[in-house]
Amino acid sequence: MPDLIVRGARWKQQEVDLLIRRGKVLELTPYEKSGTPAKNARVIDAKGLTLLPSLIDAHTHMREPGQEWKEDIASGLDAAVHGGFGTVLCMANTDPVNDNASVTELMLEQASRSWPKGPRLAPIGALTKGLAGQELAPMEELARAGCVAFSNDGVPIASTELFRRAMEYASDLGMVVIDHCEDPFLGKGGSMNESPVSGRLGLKGQPWAAETIQIARDIELARYLNIPVHIAHVSTRQSVELLAWAKDKGAPVTAETCPHYLVLDESSVEGYNTRAKVNPPLRTPDDSAALLQALRDGVIDILATDHAPHAAHEKEVEFDHAPFGISGLDTALSVTWGLVASGDLDLDTFLRAWCYGPASIFNIAANTFEPGSPADFVLFDPDATWTVSAETMHSKSANTPLLGRTLSGRVVSHFIGGKKIV
Repeated sequence: MPDLIVRGARWKQQEVDLLIRRGKVLELTPYEKSGTPAKNARVIDAKGLTLLPSLIDAHTHMREPGQEWKEDIASGLDAAVHGGFGTVLCMANTDPVNDNASVTELMLEQASRSWPKGPRLAPIGALTKGLAGQELAPMEELARAGCVAFSNDGVPIASTELFRRAMEYASDLGMVVIDHCEDPFLGKGGSMNESPVSGRLGLKGQPWAAETIQIARDIELARYLNIPVHIAHVSTRQSVELLAWAKDKGAPVTAETCPHYLVLDESSVEGYNTRAKVNPPLRTPDDSAALLQALRDGVIDILATDHAPHAAHEKEVEFDHAPFGISGLDTALSVTWGLVASGDLDLDTFLRAWCYGPASIFNIAANTFEPGSPADFVLFDPDATWTVSAETMHSKSANTPLLGRTLSGRVVSHFIGGKKIV
């Protein structure tokens, strides 16, 4: 008999009852056809709420250890669970860098201490020691300690030979390399998209070619070696065209983009708005349209937040001196659900992008609502409205150009392993 019954939630255009036993999905049945619940079963009335599997974010920055004034693991996971995310992968650009087992173990210990019942933290190990791009990190040690992938994150590796060896070593461990694709010379010093807007504002721009040159390199290595590579935060139409070509050729390449590249563009930088400063930069409306179509077509496999929190005082400086990054864990679900509500994304694409795609790429368990699936799920109110502010966000940092905007859709409750976390 079930321990928990969630009654009347909406799942893919129908009302359903979700039956949970011992932290696993027992059955998903049409509403009120699950029979009379046992006396010891807990029943939750979910009429009017949407049922979603817990989402997976493949690209975040938790900032701990070393930069806890921006974010720490406890606050980052708080933002994640309230944002609908049951698992978050976190990059290695901590201080010290996550390039050895002791740092990985510390991160996992902090996650377990602050959120013992979930959400889950999945560290991404550094690809090179100190992210310096000179010598491979001890990747096997990192994998044993609990890392689920490897990346040099925002420090592109200039050496193609070193990057090749990294891909080969990761493949031997059954893991994937994530690459921030930016030519380290062509893109150097650019603080926004190179365009007439950057010229008018007097800001050094980063051309789209800085991204595509590195993506082209990674595609050819993946084809030559027949080893997977994952491309982080794609931002341009030209990158989409390369990825479409690669997939047509059968290259083992996957890619992500972020909600801010779909719904914002370079005009957000007007007025020297440092909250809109991100790397890669916000591009043109045409790029946003191309990315959205690529997501629908499967050329872009998944969505990720690239949650990059910074303290308010760090962004309140001249544009050139402000750090790159947008906080995204609190807002991502509402923003992308808005695309579902408007018909720009269908629900299956949304679920693939936020759950089943990252689960497949990074070998993470996900809730398919089939019997035996982990009972990790969200009850979501698509009609609830909220205004983005430091007070309504759970992250320590509110560095987002969405501040002041009213969004639709809010997590009502989140269950991990059948247990209510929030």
